[in-house]
Amino acid sequence: MSTAAVSSDPARLGPVPAAARTRTAGRPPWGRPSVAVLLVATAALYLWNLSASGYANDFYAMAVQAGTKNWEALFFGSLDPGNVITVDKPPASLWLMALSGRLLGFSSFSMLLPNALCGVGSVALLYAAVRRTSGPLAGLIAGAALALTPVAALMFKFNNPDALLVLLMVAGAYCTVRALDRASTGWLMLAGAALGFGFLTKMLQAFLVLPAFALVYLVAAPTGLGRRLLQLLGAAVALVVATGWWIVAVALWPTESRPYIGGSTDNTPLELAFGYNGLGRIFGGDGNGGGGGGMGGNTMFGGETGLFRMFGAAFGLEISWLLPAALIAMAAGLWFTRFAPRLDRTRAALLLWGGWTVVTALVFSFMSGTIHPYYTVALAPGIAGLVGIGAVELWRGRRNFAARIVLALMLAATGVWDFILLARTPDWQPWLRWVLLVLTALVVTGLLFGLDRIRRAGIVLAVAGVVTGLLAPAAYAVVTASQGHTGSIPTSGPSGNSMGFGGGGFGGGQTSSELISLLKATTTKWSAATNGSQSAAGLALNSDTAVIAIGGFNGGDPAPTLDEFKQYVARGEITYYVSGGMGGMGRGGSGEIAQWVAENFTAQTVGGSTVYDLTTGTTTG
Repeated sequence: MSTAAVSSDPARLGPVPAAARTRTAGRPPWGRPSVAVLLVATAALYLWNLSASGYANDFYAMAVQAGTKNWEALFFGSLDPGNVITVDKPPASLWLMALSGRLLGFSSFSMLLPNALCGVGSVALLYAAVRRTSGPLAGLIAGAALALTPVAALMFKFNNPDALLVLLMVAGAYCTVRALDRASTGWLMLAGAALGFGFLTKMLQAFLVLPAFALVYLVAAPTGLGRRLLQLLGAAVALVVATGWWIVAVALWPTESRPYIGGSTDNTPLELAFGYNGLGRIFGGDGNGGGGGGMGGNTMFGGETGLFRMFGAAFGLEISWLLPAALIAMAAGLWFTRFAPRLDRTRAALLLWGGWTVVTALVFSFMSGTIHPYYTVALAPGIAGLVGIGAVELWRGRRNFAARIVLALMLAATGVWDFILLARTPDWQPWLRWVLLVLTALVVTGLLFGLDRIRRAGIVLAVAGVVTGLLAPAAYAVVTASQGHTGSIPTSGPSGNSMGFGGGGFGGGQTSSELISLLKATTTKWSAATNGSQSAAGLALNSDTAVIAIGGFNGGDPAPTLDEFKQYVARGEITYYVSGGMGGMGRGGSGEIAQWVAENFTAQTVGGSTVYDLTTGTTTG
């Protein structure tokens, strides 16, 4: 491709010169002081006050705790060290957190540390990927945009699987970019393997970026079409192997000696992937609420479906700060490079990050099953990549009037939209949105009137543009990172709010000091059993004992069955049954166990909870 600048070819944006790419390609991404500053600042943001969230989402914290006590529980992602039932996701993210707990001792810090490091790694890999196509400045802007996205500042300090998922997807993108350099089969297969492990983190969500990866390689790899297709087939094989080894291991493991796969209907991870956690999430049903009806009006479940869902009440403050600028950059960039040769790296980068953004945003916007605001952290790298590439390429081509207009439009759209977003929290720093509006007007005016042509004014204008564009999301990210978040559906922002259950269990008084003391004094395999993980998690985490979460996440899975529970009691493996919690929802139900316990054992009240001592009383029936 020609390396002419925009000034000599006004029809399109100019790419990074080949010589410049060669000079930067051989240097490690952390070799420049500016990159070191970016990564240190990101680490400081994500590690700052890391333990403020406590155990964050009790559901996953319970499984992490179990993994620190039992290797089999770690491998399967069991909710308890006795391996009755797993979480309703694959266990890859739990592996990192549990291994950290085994190394450092189980605590809030050791559990959340790997996720914070996943955030730093994601920023580093995004910088490295963008740098290879558009230069170090574009990489720095992209990395900073990702680090300062509010939902990223939330999820990289939380214990949901999304932190590792984002790292693996960005790693896949980096490997794809590396594969484009010399049509490398090895790098492309590594991209497939990264997404395979992404499946072991959060199942089919990892595959939302697959169309973009395949498209960009099919379009821009420097080799013949036949070889490109064969290489993509090889990458698919790597993906299947990276995904399938754990699934095969679970399938070959005797079902009677492993935990039940939580959330599945047939005790297999594949059904979970394509049922409750797969097509059920997209089309609704199979235990999925939310979406366009029912709970869809609730922001906890994403609100109403539609093209503008990412800008609405549920998702706007999480992810949409830079989304208008990213879409403008993508559209303009593809137009400016429409006549570029097939191997053009600028267009390839736009296809990669643009495809990532568009496919993910559309799926999130129209899926009718369960979706929560924090899912949108998976959009952050695509948006950040587009913003970094678009800003730098348009700035390079600013002598072209069309490029100057588009860059001004990016800045204006960001400033106006961020003003609107900040107005959604009118009591928090109300002055900020007005300062942002004034700065946006000044920078856009300076750009349109060519103030960058005045000596040294160009640098000031460029810095002011970056600061203005990142000001609002950065402020929101910093306030998000400074506060603790708990529950199953955390949200970013100054209120430090969260939705859903967590932070001590579900049900009145179940984490009272009297009850916890009672559980700590037990010596059986399980100190207690209760309905659903939301009750069991608080008991297990506060007492540091094994507790059976009957029915899994919502108490609706058939594990343990009544017969299995009776066997546990007969063998003296459970001391107490704690009544209450979440039971009977979803595909199974724990009502039979509750009824059997009530009919055969005597109730007592401990710290406001109804407790049955399973070591006394009759065990008939």
